[in-house]
Formats: sequence, structure tokens, C-alpha cells
Amino acid sequence: MRRLWDILAVVGVFVVLAGSISATRAATHTYNITKILAEHPEFSTFSHYLSVTRLAGEINRRRTITVLAVDNAGMASILAKHLTLESLRNVLRLHILADYFGAKKLHQLTGGSALASSMFQATGDAPGTSGYVNITDHRAGKVTFIPKDADDGTVPVAFVKSVKEMPYDLSVIQISAVLTSPAAEAPVAAPAPVNLTDLMSRKGCKAFADLLRANSDVENTFGASVDGGLTVFCPGDAAMKAFMPKFKNLTAEGKTSILLYHGVPVYYSIQMLKSNNGAVNTLASDGTSKSFNYTVQNDGEVVTLKTKIVTATIKSTVIDQDPLAVFVIDKVLEPRELFKIAVDAPAPAPVAKAKAKAKAPKASKDTASPPAPAGPEEAPADMKDSDNAAGRNDGRWVVAAVATVAAVAAVGIY
Repeated sequence: MRRLWDILAVVGVFVVLAGSISATRAATHTYNITKILAEHPEFSTFSHYLSVTRLAGEINRRRTITVLAVDNAGMASILAKHLTLESLRNVLRLHILADYFGAKKLHQLTGGSALASSMFQATGDAPGTSGYVNITDHRAGKVTFIPKDADDGTVPVAFVKSVKEMPYDLSVIQISAVLTSPAAEAPVAAPAPVNLTDLMSRKGCKAFADLLRANSDVENTFGASVDGGLTVFCPGDAAMKAFMPKFKNLTAEGKTSILLYHGVPVYYSIQMLKSNNGAVNTLASDGTSKSFNYTVQNDGEVVTLKTKIVTATIKSTVIDQDPLAVFVIDKVLEPRELFKIAVDAPAPAPVAKAKAKAKAPKASKDTASPPAPAGPEEAPADMKDSDNAAGRNDGRWVVAAVATVAAVAAVGIY
């Protein structure tokens, strides 16, 4: 009986492992709205403006969301109004619902209707109740959508078909025409241009900002990246002062690379950094075969950036307004592509140790023990990480192990 309980305990451990792997895979599940729409050329215009208005990135970062896609012919009416990019962005925000509505759910609405909040409402830019969308399930399977603040006489648009469903994360469905309202189309003042180096200089990163100003190509690269989304990890002045001797010894190319290494061509808010850990590419990655990336990690509210050389911590926020975020960090990020990884000195060769032993006087009882041999040198910088190799087996080894242990348990019982 004791043997049976031991076997069942092992089976339980494997079951827990299987559940853990499944949960991890679910947590890391991602999608790309532009790739999804690229499989349907009739939505190319809609997809283009999701990218131009930076809404594609917001969709990809969210979960439990519905995208109401409009085909190329349907987009013509709104483009004919020649709205500013900011106003067009609000109109498209009406087409992103903060809930999951697959085809089945649309035809099974409780009470035959639902009031859904759109991204226009959720971002706080919509006045009053603007930004909500009424969904109605009519007889004979017809489903319609209309903004809550639409003008009198506005004709609701109809559900056409389901394009892509990933329950219960993402639903992409086609509707017959563009959703719009007076509030969504209202003129929006263009955001004032941001002087990135001036902003950093006033917030504790003057030394880093001065290096950007001294390299016009780098400064222009940072400036040109803002509109498409940019996150800058700016070393504080104390960190730059300590690093300057190393910086001065770099080649001109190395100095350019390390400055670009502190820019990520994607907008990440502080909350996103706390919830989306993993490797990120940098501005230094463009135009080179080298990776020039690092890993974002968090421990509760503390966010760190880890290279093979150093680990830096985010200390404060300079600005965090889509599409630009700038954070002050306590160390300069050193890429393994430019700096050697520190390792312990190698242990003496066996022959040298033997000669040394022959010449050395006889040790007394009080002689201290020799130090332990140094650890192995770290793998070359261009080696591929294999930390997640086991995860690529989709948990099949766990299933096999559970089956094997269960079989052993059956034999033991009988």
C-alpha cells in the first residue's frame, strides 16, 4: 500500500507540471492584427490605417477584444471626409471593442442586445457616453451595430461575417460600413512636438542627452522613431559619469551602437513593462546581424533591464505618453556585442599543479585549503539561448511521463 501511495504522489507531481506548462503557453499566447488582416486583401486599407494611427500595436497588447473590420470599399466614405490623422484615429477606435464578441455570442445576446465599450471610450477621450456601441440581434439572424451618440437617422451597420476568432482573446469580424459619430469625427489638436534631448536634460539625464546632441545621426534616429513608437532607457547622470572612461575607449561605431542600444522602437508604458517581460530589440539592432537586445524583467513594481554584462533598474519616469516613453535607469546598458563577459581566472593546468606540489614545502595541519577551481567560461555571445527548448515540446514529455507512471501504478496494484 505504501508503494501505491508513492506512485500516486509522483503521478500528482507530473499532473501539476502539465498544468503549469499549459498555463505558461496560454499566458504567452500572442497575435498580430496586421498579419491576420494581411491574409484578407479586402481589408488592406483598414489594416493600413490601423498601423498609421498606431492602433495596431494597442490591439496586439490587449486581451479580450473585438475588432470590427471594414473592407476597402467601405473605408472610402470616411477617407473622403479628409479627417486629420488624430480624428481618424478616434473613428477607428470605435471599431475596437473592449469585450469578446464571436459570431456565436452575437447571435445569443442576453435580451437581444448589448452595450459595448470601445477603445474610444476606454481611453477617456470620448465625452459623456460617446464611444459606446449598441449591438442588436434581430430576427432571422441579423446583427447590427451603431454608436450610442450617432446622429438621428444614422443607419446601423450590419454584421457580415467572422474573419478570425481566438476565444476568448481576439475576435475579428467584418461589418458592412464604417461606424462614426460627431464626437469621433470632431477636430483634435495635433500634439505639440517633443524635444527629446531637452526633456531628458531637465529630468536627470543631461550627460546622456549631450552625447545624443554630439552625434547628429543618432539624435535624428531617436527623433524619427518617436511617431512610430519609442521607449528610451536613459542612464542618469551619475551612471554616465561612472561609465565615461569605458565610453571614451570605444570606437566611433561602438559609441553610436551603445547610444542606440538605449532606444527601443516600440512604445512601452511602465505598466506594460511590468506585465510583458522578455527580450526586446533596440535601435542598435537595425542594419546589423548582431542582436543588440536585452531582457526586461520585473519583481513586483521593480523593473530591471538585463544584459549579459549588467542589470539596470528603472528609477523614475521622464515621460510616458503614447507614442513616447522615457525612463531613467541607474546603470548604462552594456551590450555583450561590445564588452567582454567577466569570468573567473582559469584554474592551473594539471602539469603546473604537479610541479608546484613537488616544490612546495609540506603543509602543516593549520594550512588553509586551496580555493575551488574556477567555473567554466560563459558560452560565446552569439550562442543561441536554449532556455526554452523544453517548452517547445508542447508538454508532450509530461504527457508521456504521466502515462508511463500510471502504467507502473497499474502493474503495482495488480
